[in-house]
Amino acid sequence: MTDLLTRRAIMGMAAGLPLGAAMPAVAQDCPPQSETERRLHSDFAWLGRYAADNRALIGSGAATRIIFMGDSITQGWQDKCPAFFGPGRVNRGIGGQTTSQMLLRMMADVVALKPRAVHIMAGTNDIAGNSGPMTEAMSQDNLAAMVTLARAHDIRVLIGSIPPAALFPWRPGLDTRTPIASLNRWLRGHAGQSGATWIDYHAVLNDGSGGMKPGLAYDGVHPTEAGYDAMASLIAPILASLRL
Repeated sequence: MTDLLTRRAIMGMAAGLPLGAAMPAVAQDCPPQSETERRLHSDFAWLGRYAADNRALIGSGAATRIIFMGDSITQGWQDKCPAFFGPGRVNRGIGGQTTSQMLLRMMADVVALKPRAVHIMAGTNDIAGNSGPMTEAMSQDNLAAMVTLARAHDIRVLIGSIPPAALFPWRPGLDTRTPIASLNRWLRGHAGQSGATWIDYHAVLNDGSGGMKPGLAYDGVHPTEAGYDAMASLIAPILASLRL
């Protein structure tokens, strides 16, 4: 006990405190984190999100025709229009994700399920920097890698454009129109070069200035049911022709 008091006295004098004064509370190394922030360190790609569903689907022996890989815009499609995802159509969207996270999920959430096709729509959260700063080249590399992985496993690829957005509510002041247009130009070109099917959702959702048409998004980014209906009007004929 005497040694402990002595050490405290020495530490107090080193800190410039008078003898007997209470030591200040030690600050935490890190501030409290949200669940999303904690997961970025414990399961960056959130592979656990669909792990049980994937095991059940594989165990059932049911045929998987097409998997929709993406972020909250893809996830919200099933939430708002569940009838669109009938037997054989599997949704693997996760809100907030970037292409870096989706690339890490490709094997578990797409390839392992042995679908005939995959629909990839991503890039919104790369531009927003949700998992850290990203350049367009980084996004291009991740998207190209996802296409390469799918094709290496004989999975047909459908690439959806990034939907328009005049702003991101969670990133105020960020220029969204310019990077969305730029990445969409690259996506269109890569689809042509890689043999993927290009689906230009941006064209049917765009208000003419790079934002969402009124009534097609509830926050300027995430589609309403009417927005998803507009998207479905483009992809439905393609899915029918490919029997997906």
